[in-house]
Amino acid sequence: MMRWFGFLLILLAPSVWAQTAADPLSMPAITLSTDAEGQQTYSVSLQILLLMSALSFIPAFVMMMTSFTRIIIVFAILRQALGLQQTPSSQILIGLALFLTLFIMAPVFDRVNQTALQPYLNEEMAPQQALEAASIPMRDFMLAQTRETDLELFVRLAKRTDLASPDDVPFHILVPAFVTSELKTAFQIGFMIFIPFLVIDLVVASVLMAMGMMMLSPLIISLPFKIMLFVLVDGWALIIGTLAASFAVT
Repeated sequence: MMRWFGFLLILLAPSVWAQTAADPLSMPAITLSTDAEGQQTYSVSLQILLLMSALSFIPAFVMMMTSFTRIIIVFAILRQALGLQQTPSSQILIGLALFLTLFIMAPVFDRVNQTALQPYLNEEMAPQQALEAASIPMRDFMLAQTRETDLELFVRLAKRTDLASPDDVPFHILVPAFVTSELKTAFQIGFMIFIPFLVIDLVVASVLMAMGMMMLSPLIISLPFKIMLFVLVDGWALIIGTLAASFAVT
C-alpha cells in the first residue's frame, strides 16, 4: 500500500505544485466540500488517490468476501484425492475458481451496480452513500452463507452485547465468521469427494498385498482407476454444479 501512495504522490506532485505556485492559497488535490444536505465530499483527485490505494485490498476482498475460498479449497482437495500433484496446475485451478466466482457472484454484483455504482457515476449519490449501498448486497450474501454458531462465536469474542439482529453485525465481525463457515463447508464437501477415491486406494493396496507385490506403490496402480471413475461420472461437471448450487444467493 505504501508503494501505491508513494507512486501516486510522485504523479500528483507536479500538478499540485504548479497549481499551488500559481495560487498559494488553494490546493485542489486535497479539498473538502460540504453540500446543501451537510454531507462532506472530498475532491476528485483525493478520491482517485484513495481508490487506487484501495486496489491493494482486491485480493483480500476476493478471497475473504466472495465464494472464491470454498471453490479453491474444494479444487485443491479434489486434486489431492486424485493423486495428481501438479495436474491441473494451480494457475488453471485459480483461473477456473475466479470465473466460477464471477458466475456465482453475478447477481450480487448486479445489485451493487444498480444500487451503488450507477447512481454514483451519475452523480446521484455521494461516495459515502454509495459505499453503504454497495455493502448491503455483500452483507446479505455473506449472512446467507454464515452459520449462526460461527457468527455467535465472533460476536462473543468481540464482547458485543448491543447487537439486536444479524443485520447489525459490523463487517469486522461478519467477515471472519463468513470465512470460518466457508472453510467448514469446503472441508465437508472435500470429505465427501475424498471417500470414493480412498476406497479405490484401499482396494488396490489390498490386492497388491495379497499378490505379494509389496514393493509396488499402490498409487501408481490406483491412479488410472481413479481418473477413469472421475471421467465416467462426469466429475468436473458434477463438482462445479454442486459448488454453484451450494451457495445461497439472495
